[in-house]
Amino acid sequence: MHSPVEFPRFVLAPLDRVLTKELQHKIDQKTKPLGALGRLESLALQLGLIQRSLSPQVVNPYVLVCAGDHGAAKAGVSAFPQEVTWQMVENFLAGGAAINVLAKQAGMKLVVADAGVAHDFGARLNLVDAKVGAGGTAKYRDSAAMSDAECATAMANGAKLAREFAAAGCNVLGFGEMGIGNTAAASLITHCITGLPMADCVGRGTGLDDTGLERKRMLLAQALVAWPEKPAAGGATGEDALRVLARFGGFEIAMLAGAMLAAAEARMTLLIDGFIVTSALLVAAQISPAILDYCVYAHCSNEAGHRRQLDWLKGRPLLDLGLRLGEGTGAALALPLLNAACAFMNEMASFESAGVSEKAV
Repeated sequence: MHSPVEFPRFVLAPLDRVLTKELQHKIDQKTKPLGALGRLESLALQLGLIQRSLSPQVVNPYVLVCAGDHGAAKAGVSAFPQEVTWQMVENFLAGGAAINVLAKQAGMKLVVADAGVAHDFGARLNLVDAKVGAGGTAKYRDSAAMSDAECATAMANGAKLAREFAAAGCNVLGFGEMGIGNTAAASLITHCITGLPMADCVGRGTGLDDTGLERKRMLLAQALVAWPEKPAAGGATGEDALRVLARFGGFEIAMLAGAMLAAAEARMTLLIDGFIVTSALLVAAQISPAILDYCVYAHCSNEAGHRRQLDWLKGRPLLDLGLRLGEGTGAALALPLLNAACAFMNEMASFESAGVSEKAV
């Protein structure tokens, strides 16, 4: 960045794979044919490596939902008015949203953070005030969505929260978001970082009809033209990714990127939700590629572009349920699979302990 702004710094270590053989041996010695538990086996191996343990556990899992408003929402990139952002935050606080129900079902602690919603909530129980910019981001067709300083602050706010969760004993952190217009921001970020064709990155978001989708595509094409300094598509460095984030991102996306990097630095398992959350991961991964070792991709969204993001990251989703809600709902639905992977590792008998004969050679 050609700027005096100091962005948060993170030191992420790639996974130490010294326990790989012991973990795989433990998995293979369970009373089952080799590989018979499918993805649960690779998940157990990953959790064991992240935790440096032959007996991985899910401890005090959290899901962080960051909310922010987007100036571009007023230009018609969404089927819903901008006011829905703060109204949905109120719904989260009242316990009435899908993520409330699913997080409770999964046994996850839900934390909602105001990263930059254009609404004054006042001091509220269960709402983290991490607001950057009282009115949400600027319109990125006219200028950058946020300044470098605002972007750095939002990332630092996310990192601070993740470190607090780690101090509370959390070792699995799911990510969710709320922000009318944020699929448009995610589309621009995805295109600029991956080089995927813009047409493959733009979807219907909250439910645009064909006319609305065409208008969204037109507005995003105009936003790209209005930024001649954009990095070469597909060749983004960590510095470039921060430029893209500041130009087109949302405060909630920046906050998520910072939280992800700090969570991986603390050796948490990161449960990655849908399209918008994965756009934050694209930024984080350009800053520190080692973060991908700590990621579990909860599901594949129905939003156009998410499967392409996952393919670019070489990420395999655990679930494919046709979800396109966001809020961290996919992360909450995937957590029971992490619990199952830990349970079979820790509670399932081995051939030796059960007195069961192994496969004949």
